[in-house]
Amino acid sequence: MSLKVSDYVLQRLREWEVEHVFAYAGDGINGLLAAWGRADNQPEFIQSRHEEMSAFEAVGYAKFSGKVGVCAATSGPGAIHLLNGLYDAKLDHVPVVAIVGQTNRSAMGGSYQQEVDLLSLFKDVAGAYCEMVTVPEQLPNVIDRAMRTAYAQRTVTAIIIPADVQELDYTPPEHAFKMVPSSLGMAAYAPVPAADEITRAAELLNAGEKVAVLIGQGARGARAEVEQIADVLGAGVAKALLGKDALPDTLPFVTGSIGLLGTRPSYELMRDCDTLLVIGSSFPYTQFMPDLDQARAVQIDIDPHMVGLRYPFEINLVGDARETLTRLLPQLRRRKNGKWRQKIEKDTARWWEVMERRAAVEAEPINPEYVVHALDALLPDDAIVTSDSGSAANWYARHLRLRGSMRGSLSGTLATMGPGVPYAIGAKFAHPDRPGIALVGDGAMQMNGLAELITVAKYWERWADPHLVVAVLNNQDLNQVTWEMRAMSGAPQFLPSQSLPDVPYADFARSIGLDGVRVEKPGEVEDAWRRALAADRPFVIDFRTDPAVPPIPPHASLDQIEAAAASIVKGDSDRTGMIRQGIKAKVQEMLPGTRHKDRGGPGGEDDRK
Repeated sequence: MSLKVSDYVLQRLREWEVEHVFAYAGDGINGLLAAWGRADNQPEFIQSRHEEMSAFEAVGYAKFSGKVGVCAATSGPGAIHLLNGLYDAKLDHVPVVAIVGQTNRSAMGGSYQQEVDLLSLFKDVAGAYCEMVTVPEQLPNVIDRAMRTAYAQRTVTAIIIPADVQELDYTPPEHAFKMVPSSLGMAAYAPVPAADEITRAAELLNAGEKVAVLIGQGARGARAEVEQIADVLGAGVAKALLGKDALPDTLPFVTGSIGLLGTRPSYELMRDCDTLLVIGSSFPYTQFMPDLDQARAVQIDIDPHMVGLRYPFEINLVGDARETLTRLLPQLRRRKNGKWRQKIEKDTARWWEVMERRAAVEAEPINPEYVVHALDALLPDDAIVTSDSGSAANWYARHLRLRGSMRGSLSGTLATMGPGVPYAIGAKFAHPDRPGIALVGDGAMQMNGLAELITVAKYWERWADPHLVVAVLNNQDLNQVTWEMRAMSGAPQFLPSQSLPDVPYADFARSIGLDGVRVEKPGEVEDAWRRALAADRPFVIDFRTDPAVPPIPPHASLDQIEAAAASIVKGDSDRTGMIRQGIKAKVQEMLPGTRHKDRGGPGGEDDRK
């Protein structure tokens, strides 16, 4: 039997050591599906419930494996469905390759069924490399460039293969005019800045008295070096959410997450520093960084297109974080552990005390902060944690202390709803021997998570470690948007858009062969976590949480408080609970022993008011 283009595509993916393709079937890729049958399903076709979930699973796989994630879909609607997950990958700088079908070449341009101009459709999301294969001789070059570009630029690439081309006999490029042969592989490399630029950066950092470090996911491979530089400079380290697992939260100088979902000590670290070092992060919210004329600043990033963003940096070092820090460290002068560092450590310790007290606040029926806080001490050492967007991300950011080899991620820049469960599925295919935990709001669970439990049920028995816990924060409210309406618009909760139906999530899990439990009392929370983490199969915990617990930002400006008050006046449907929980949570920061002088937030007032 002759080797067809579809057979060669799978062969070349195997040569690139691709083990899984997250996909959904359709007649636009029938040739590829037949080739999968001839190839004994290698690389393995992982069937999701929806193409968007295939893309999210590829993103989760790539985030937690360090390899390219590959997804595939049919022409027209299938290709369109991939887009949200692909944009998630692009914006979070994750390497993903999408392979999509197209109508036959003879029908293109004829307004044929499911014909979509895929080159135009993918032009933005896969702008680094998007190509349609029209003759066999374009291979292997197209596949190699898509893989290599995804790896090198940490981005999305796309390969479009018309259905009739998939069925053609494969013929390789010849040693001839206008033929493009190709080769496999992507060698490891670690670029470093010029020596004089590193010296300039060292001089700037040595001149600072109050040094703050902000790290993102680009610092993950430089954990030891970041710890050293913080020690030498007497600095505190704040983390963008995508870098939450880049440095242990248990280190006394790690102030935690930064931004609207961040911590008070991270906010104060940026507010009071005179020198800033940013490593591997493009954290977008500049209002949470130092005032623009406040701090001298250095940025380190491997991507020359991403330096100089977000802040008026004096020095932009383009290079690998680990290699750059290795060259920078010998030129730095060690500081004594002075008042600046002592204040950072004191404020951070106090913050964790506040979090413990906030988690202990009574709610009706359960405080969502307590749900996540209770998990913190129970996290397995090798856990992989995913969070969905929404209020669940607040508690993930503030209450979980990732440490050791733990990993964690969420949709950072796109902040899309729905990736929590598919990310966890992708993580289980990347690391089938490690436990996975997904923290998901009921809105995201209804949007995507429920259907993807079917994918979990289809595949879980092959995982070496069967533990995948999906925790649903069931408050019957699209809670993050509700609070944003209150705080930013002064608008009351609009029930037709915000109210969600109650769904028996655990019952559904049990109905498809998984396990689960509904938890409606605070005293049942810890036992539920223990039971789920010890279960012999994936487990869904349906936590009935209180929607009136506010995700108060670290600065809580006067303007936001006034806007929230206005929503009460306008008749917020949950105004009583909102006042009750807001006061309870905020008072935890003002208990005896926790008061401190504060310059105030952006509203110009003490933001504890």
